Amino acid sequence: MIQEEIFTSGVAVQVQKERDRELGIGSNEKAVKYLGQDYDLIKMECQQNGVLFKDESFPTAPSSLGFKELGPGSPKIHGVQWKRPTEITPNPQFIVDGATRTDICQGALGDCWLLAAIASLTLNEKILHRVVPHGQSFQQGYCGVFHFQLWQFGEWCDVVIDDLLPVKDGKLLFVHSAAGNEYWSALLEKAYAKANGSYEALSGGSTSEGFEDFTGGVTEWFDLKKPPSDLFLIIKKALERGSLLGCSIDITSQFDMESVTFKKLVKGHAYSLTGAKEVNHRGQMVKLIRVRNPWGEVEWTGPWSDNSREWNEVDPSFRDQVRIQMEDGEFWMSFQDFTREFTRLEICNLTPDALKDARIRNWNTSLYSGSWRKGSTAGGCRNFPATFWINPQFKVRLNEIDDQNQGEKGCSLLVALMQKDRRKQRRLGQDMETIGYAIYEVPRECLGQSGVHLKKDFFLTHASQARSEQFINLREVSTRFKLPQGEYIVVPSTFEPNKDGDFVIRVFTEKQADTEELDDENTANLPDEKELSEMELDEGFKSLFSQLAGPDRQISAPELKTILNRIIAKHKDLRTDGFCLDSCRTMVNLMDKDGNGKLGMVEFNALWCKIRHYLGVFRKYDLDKSGTISAYEMRLALENAGFKLSNRMHQLIITRYAETDLDLNFDSFVCCLIRLEMVFRAFKALDTDKDGIVEFNLFQWLSLTMFA
Repeated sequence: MIQEEIFTSGVAVQVQKERDRELGIGSNEKAVKYLGQDYDLIKMECQQNGVLFKDESFPTAPSSLGFKELGPGSPKIHGVQWKRPTEITPNPQFIVDGATRTDICQGALGDCWLLAAIASLTLNEKILHRVVPHGQSFQQGYCGVFHFQLWQFGEWCDVVIDDLLPVKDGKLLFVHSAAGNEYWSALLEKAYAKANGSYEALSGGSTSEGFEDFTGGVTEWFDLKKPPSDLFLIIKKALERGSLLGCSIDITSQFDMESVTFKKLVKGHAYSLTGAKEVNHRGQMVKLIRVRNPWGEVEWTGPWSDNSREWNEVDPSFRDQVRIQMEDGEFWMSFQDFTREFTRLEICNLTPDALKDARIRNWNTSLYSGSWRKGSTAGGCRNFPATFWINPQFKVRLNEIDDQNQGEKGCSLLVALMQKDRRKQRRLGQDMETIGYAIYEVPRECLGQSGVHLKKDFFLTHASQARSEQFINLREVSTRFKLPQGEYIVVPSTFEPNKDGDFVIRVFTEKQADTEELDDENTANLPDEKELSEMELDEGFKSLFSQLAGPDRQISAPELKTILNRIIAKHKDLRTDGFCLDSCRTMVNLMDKDGNGKLGMVEFNALWCKIRHYLGVFRKYDLDKSGTISAYEMRLALENAGFKLSNRMHQLIITRYAETDLDLNFDSFVCCLIRLEMVFRAFKALDTDKDGIVEFNLFQWLSLTMFA
């Protein structure tokens, strides 16, 4: 019963989330209150009670620092104390003279990727203050509580923290400002750590993660060994629009990690790209790129570095203009050197814009949340044809081709697949799954149709039109395509089947397009039930019933259990633990029309006919003759029995009825189908006006859910 309570409460949570989305909750203006914490309410209560806020949901404990290298007992956290800024410096400030790139200096945590993203964030004040709300201070109204807004997998979350920060030897352990008394960046890092479970969960990553979590934008990746011809223009336009840019040098082995090159660039380290200029040098225009190292110390020493002779050979006014903005850790280099020395560039498009085109245009965007679940929707990639088809499917209808002056004719779209909450699961020994997607053209017979989840035969006989560049264990995989007008199916998956996970898939198109999740509607094609009288029943059945039912000519749940288990024991091809009493009670309650808690002859006959019918379906789809039905065979068996169900319903059924090996025994199969049939028939009977909506009072709802 405990499992069923968890199961139903989980359904209620999902329904509530869907309702919240319909009300616009999750937008930046109506951010979700993370862990239910309300910043304004907490602040008011602290001020009324004259206390400083202490956040019990992210306590000042080793568990908040980490789980392995920063976990309990680790020498790295020996001597760590948690202190408020008011205890660390005499005059703490939240922000001094605006948020700048020098406010972000790396500490003893390998989250340079995050700090590079924060540094880029300071270049766009409007975007910055979506993340760092105005009005926060260590002076006016101070009570130890702060909040930040982060985009998390499709929705904005308002994350509340206290200002107790980890300190070692009198200094902040993690991110800090160069000024020493400015704390907005350290507090933002703490909010991000809280959202991901701990500080250590932030170790290692891609700058694009931070970019997207601060903007809700989408990131494109560029291989600098094969850059597009107009990359410098792309960078300039991106910077002008406030897009966030990061770059890095790939490592060839773990020994390369954070090793320093001859010209003082750090391998495997995340840099932010903060500027792009062209300068007249000796009569030639030279393209320059400005890059920042979050460490704030190790800088490029090649041409155009801080003290290089090239600066003596340009117009002094230009030199003074660009070099006056130089900060510790920030340097210029030629675009040519940039593409030679660095390996990868990431650009997070805020609106997002079509950066590869000369004109600014906004994408049309769609976002869907989904999940992969063992046995129901986790089919793995195309290498696993028996299960690939059960993955979630999404349809994109490309209605318009791009403007004719944009080169190759077709419709541009960008598909981004992001897996959710994987950093939180690191403490459990889990990390990013290997993910990707394939794109198929909709078959002619399904054009224009909704509610059609394509089955195995289609994928066995059709090749993909396009796919993600690779399956990779990153948080997000995104690729840009140009396809002909038409309808397409996007199938996101993990590389291997049976990998549980949640995901967000976003589709961006240059022109107007329609998108929808392709999923079967919940329907049941059930034969009309003929009400038989005792007189119409077969004499042999009457005799059998008299023997089974006893003198009261009624069959109770315990008697039904005995009867069914005697019969099922004769079928040696079925693997079953037997019908349990709870299942038999359910069947009695579902079939008992006169409400006496037992089955009469006619009621038992109806149940008996259903069980015989479902036995035939079970044997047909027990393809390997194991005496069980696998979770994947179950979907086909349900369709044969007359039920078409959505992905979510299949997930619930497998959670409720499958064994740990994802197989269903015969008794579970029968109980599932009988319950499904009775619920569908009950809904049909109550839906008197046939509008697909039924209203219940509390008693009716309890009667249907508690005793079905």
